[in-house]
Amino acid sequence: MTPSLAGRTELRRYSRHLLIPEVGLGGQEKLAAARVLCVGAGGLGSPVLAYLAAAGVGRIGIVDDDTVDLTNLQRQILYRTDDVGAPKASTAAERLRALNPQIAVDPIGVRFTADNARALVRLYDVVVDGTDTFGSRYLVNDACVLEGKPDVYGSIFRFDGQVSIFGAPGGPCYRCLYPQPPPDHLMPSCAEGGVLGALAGIVGTWQAAEALKLILGIGSPLVGRLLLIDALDARVREVRVGRDPACPLCGDDPAIRELGDAPPPAPVRHVPELAAADLDAVLAADPDARVLDVRDPHERILGLAPHGVEIPATELEARLHELDTARTYIVACRVGAKSRWAAERLREAGFAKLFHLSGGLLAYAAIEAGFEMF
Repeated sequence: MTPSLAGRTELRRYSRHLLIPEVGLGGQEKLAAARVLCVGAGGLGSPVLAYLAAAGVGRIGIVDDDTVDLTNLQRQILYRTDDVGAPKASTAAERLRALNPQIAVDPIGVRFTADNARALVRLYDVVVDGTDTFGSRYLVNDACVLEGKPDVYGSIFRFDGQVSIFGAPGGPCYRCLYPQPPPDHLMPSCAEGGVLGALAGIVGTWQAAEALKLILGIGSPLVGRLLLIDALDARVREVRVGRDPACPLCGDDPAIRELGDAPPPAPVRHVPELAAADLDAVLAADPDARVLDVRDPHERILGLAPHGVEIPATELEARLHELDTARTYIVACRVGAKSRWAAERLREAGFAKLFHLSGGLLAYAAIEAGFEMF
């Protein structure tokens, strides 16, 4: 049943909303009747969910199949230290119900996939994208466009954030802005490059405000406008983004009519993967083998690679001459994004004895007690 303010004795909770002419009692009733789906309950999802619940959005869906990790706590403010290992969706739902018992919360502890995306999106009025990979962002965007629901987009990396609304009538979609996903090595994740914890709060709160504006029908939502946030220099600027008539999803002659119609091309990989569990054996069998550590210098405070040769990926082209083509190299970074590109670049340069460390040094740290890494 959709929550209603009628007959409630706790209307005082929303008194500061009721004082705003653009909201008032009628607007608060709209919020109580609204349904919002948040895909991802992490750095962005935490502030989004907290502010939507506090605002009185009547039903909130939380899609996330992950569990709380210690590294999440630097920015994912819904969780506490004793939540480590707990499912994010159900833990977040518990926090929201404690914050506002007047709302309904749907913890959906599954991965958001092409098989369930449209069915989930269909149940809600607004979708907020709190994901952190290009594949997930395309999936959220495509499902929203196909179901006619607005997608409140946000992304963060290091000190930079973005916010926009895709899939609204007359506005662009995410594919209008990024027709194809960029190569993995050019766009590392937050796990690879880091993120200022407070930036997640800035961007997530802005997403929450945009979702509330859509529900209330007030103001000027970020449709056709991409907000760029630079937390390091404290600057915000706006870029206009128009709908692309040739867009394969929302254009005049769309080619994508179902999820999965146009999957991004799979990257070509020629360098064999080496499981983290096999790294020690390879190094023991070949005393001349080296781990080529392509992390940035600041990342090495998290642990030094065994038998390591340290050349950041950004310097690899200029320092190829320092490497021996006759030697075996296991190319590694923190989680395996930059190192995959580096391994393929070495192969192109004529190096034949190569492996790529699957999952990066973080995967090695998980099984090797003597190697400590955050």
